[in-house]
Amino acid sequence: MRGTILTFAVFLIASPGCAQTADDPFSSPLFESREAIVVDFAEFAVIPDSDGEPPRIMHLANEPVSERLFVNDMTGPFYTVSYDGGTVTAYLDVDADRWGVGVESGSRERGVQSFALHPEFGQVGSPGYGKLYTWTDTDNTAPTPDFVSGDGQDSHDTVLLEWSADDAAAASYDGGPPRELIRFEQPFGNHNGGQIGFNPLARPGDTDYGLLYVGIGDGGSGGDPLNLSQDLGRGFGKIFRIDPLGSNSANSQYGIPVDNPFAGDGDPNTLGEIYAYGVRNPQRFAWDPVNGNMFLADIGQNIVEELSIVTRGANLGWNTWEGSFRFISRQAVDLTDQRGDPSVTFPVAEYGQLDPLLQPSSAASGVHVYRDGDIPQLEGLVLFTDLPSGEILYIDADDLPNGGQAPIGRVLLDDEGVAKTVLEIVREKNADQGRPPATRVDLHLAAGPNGEVLLLNKHDGVVRMLVPDEDR
Repeated sequence: MRGTILTFAVFLIASPGCAQTADDPFSSPLFESREAIVVDFAEFAVIPDSDGEPPRIMHLANEPVSERLFVNDMTGPFYTVSYDGGTVTAYLDVDADRWGVGVESGSRERGVQSFALHPEFGQVGSPGYGKLYTWTDTDNTAPTPDFVSGDGQDSHDTVLLEWSADDAAAASYDGGPPRELIRFEQPFGNHNGGQIGFNPLARPGDTDYGLLYVGIGDGGSGGDPLNLSQDLGRGFGKIFRIDPLGSNSANSQYGIPVDNPFAGDGDPNTLGEIYAYGVRNPQRFAWDPVNGNMFLADIGQNIVEELSIVTRGANLGWNTWEGSFRFISRQAVDLTDQRGDPSVTFPVAEYGQLDPLLQPSSAASGVHVYRDGDIPQLEGLVLFTDLPSGEILYIDADDLPNGGQAPIGRVLLDDEGVAKTVLEIVREKNADQGRPPATRVDLHLAAGPNGEVLLLNKHDGVVRMLVPDEDR
């Protein structure tokens, strides 16, 4: 049941006496009003090192026909994992010389950002058969970009690529070079991209079936200095929704769905690809399998992290708003007139970056809506994370809050009767591996083949699964 109490390991706990800055809209500490949920976990799979370093695991996706999970290392390698986690097989290296992609993974925020399998990946004879999409930073900036920031700077490019396997069930990729669908010229080195993915709830005949959602950062630097996120004529700071098998885009390499909110409105300064806008660094999104709500975790500037509902045509506020507060600068938000614009979709939950429990570089990620039923403590919860600290957070999926951090609870891991953070678990694994202890987690969530919660990190190569108590 929720609120299970166990012996707690030592970790930082915010107390009411921990002072925060006067401009902090969340002066009370996180988790002050909700007990921690403690759940069991198991090591599910181990992903190989990359050049002697732990793999920078970014994303995981299910392929139900061949009963495999696909997972990527941010530096380029892809692997498949059997449903029992026991067999890990090299599938594709996006950075191999033969492909000419040139993955740019020289910093924490650059590399293979995300990938998606077409929902028809394993269906022989279908248009999407064997098709894998990657969202990748590249140092090859020679090709002409489709989307530019307008200021002429080009740190690197981010490209959406389509890979077509000849045999989708093959142990390793057996297709040819990728086809390029979209290219962004990035003005700065950070905020390059986020998740890409197909709506797993859509079925053949649904208007959303086979349409790819693409999370696109605001171009980087800080504060969106080029004011791109609110500009409907620029691709940055947006959620795109495209048909990767279509051809009615400006470059004829993908399709723009006719039911997109700005498609066909006759305004040449508005992009038809846009599904939602006003995002800063959209890390992860997921759909609620019960009611179809699409949740997005978006990294804030220096003060507010947010979890929002994404709807058709929604303006999520950035860079006019940081969460529920008007954005002033990298150091300040306006604490008056909270949520004061009815045209903006404000977060369902948000938390302060300055909370003593978190690391200074806190960042929202996630996301998983738990409807599996095997772990009663988690049933009906939206799970998301603070990426660097590795904290697992939750809100109620069926009683959504209206912003703020009071409704947010915390999930801890049961390690032989001791409640621990993910960071503590990773550090203990590092000790077993003979590695220095990680200073952060870089925690993402993914869904297993039956709705299980999988924990991904960049510091020990282990994919972990949350499990019922008796399954440890």
